Amino acid sequence: MDISVNGPKIYYTIPILGGINITQTMVTLLAVTIILIVVSYFVTRNLTKRPSSIQVIAEKLISMLYGLVEDTMGKHNSHFTPFIGTIFLSSIVGTLLGMTQIFRSATADLSVTLAWAIVTTLLVWYYNIKNFGFKAWLKGFTEPIVVMTPMNIVSEIATPVSMAFRHFGNVAGGSVLTALIYAALAALTNFVFGWLPEAVLAVFPPIFQIGIPAFLSIYFDLFSGFVQALVFSLLTMVYIGAANPPPVEKAEESK
Repeated sequence: MDISVNGPKIYYTIPILGGINITQTMVTLLAVTIILIVVSYFVTRNLTKRPSSIQVIAEKLISMLYGLVEDTMGKHNSHFTPFIGTIFLSSIVGTLLGMTQIFRSATADLSVTLAWAIVTTLLVWYYNIKNFGFKAWLKGFTEPIVVMTPMNIVSEIATPVSMAFRHFGNVAGGSVLTALIYAALAALTNFVFGWLPEAVLAVFPPIFQIGIPAFLSIYFDLFSGFVQALVFSLLTMVYIGAANPPPVEKAEESK
C-alpha cells in the first residue's frame, strides 16, 4: 500500500520576486471566486416584487445570515454580514470542490485558513484601538496583573493560530483518513481475491471500495466541512463583536 501525503501541487512558478508559485490551492480559490460571482449574478439579475422560488430562497438565506450576525455581534455590526458570508461560503465551496477530485480542498491548505484568521485578528486589534484607545489596548495585556503580560501576549498570538489550525486540521485530517481507508480497502480487495488470475484481477472491480468511501466523504467533506466553516465564522463574529461593542458599552468601558 503506497500512500503519500503532500501539500498542494505547484503548477507553475512565475519568475519574478524570487519566484511566485501557482499552486492547486490558488486555482481552487480562483474557481471558488468565479462560482460565487456567477451564482450571485444569476440569482440577483432579475429581482422582482413577485419573486421566483429562487429569489425567495436567496432572500431567506440572506435574512437568516443577517439575523445570525445581528444576534451574535449586535445590530450595529450588521455591516459585517458580507464579510462573514464571504468567509463561510468560500470555506464551504472550497471544501466541496475537493470532492470533485479535480480540485484540492482550499481549506486543507493552512495558508488559506491562517490568512482568514490573521484578517480577523487585525480587525479585532483595529476596533480595540479605535474604540478604547492605543494605551488602553496595550494596558489590556497587563491585566489583571502585570506578571500576566507574557501569557496575555501569547494568548493574543495563539488566537489566530488556533482558529487556523482547527479548521485546517479537521479538513486535512479527514482527507488523509479517507485516503488511508480507501487504500486499505484496495489492499483488502487484493487480499481476498488475490487467488484470481492476474488477467481477471485487471478487470475485477474494487468491490470493497464501492460505497464506503462515499459515505466517509459525506461526513468529512459535507458535514465536517460545514461545521468547521460555521465554527470559524462564529468565532470571527464573537471576536470582532467583543472588540466593537454597542456605543453605550464603549462609553462605560472607556471610563
